[in-house]
Amino acid sequence: MTPSQLKQSALTDPAPPQNLSPEATTLWLIKANRWEEAHLLAQDIPSPTGSWLHALLHLIEGDISNAHYWFARAQQPPVPPSASDAAWDAIAASLPS
Repeated sequence: MTPSQLKQSALTDPAPPQNLSPEATTLWLIKANRWEEAHLLAQDIPSPTGSWLHALLHLIEGDISNAHYWFARAQQPPVPPSASDAAWDAIAASLPS
């Protein structure tokens, strides 16, 4: 699934596609505004991408200091809240297709 297809699915479908990775499912949940589910899933992804997703969630929630912590854990530069859509796109583009 391409990043564009993932985004469109999150905006129109009632549930994420069944064959998504945990990372893609988390992105889907973020775009669908299902923060709590996304946060719970991101916390269980023990990789830099999981930390990057966790950073994005805190950024969107307005918890900037916590977001910066998770950006550092993900080895990614922190971004301002106004760049959260671009961060979502960057994470989606980094995932294997």
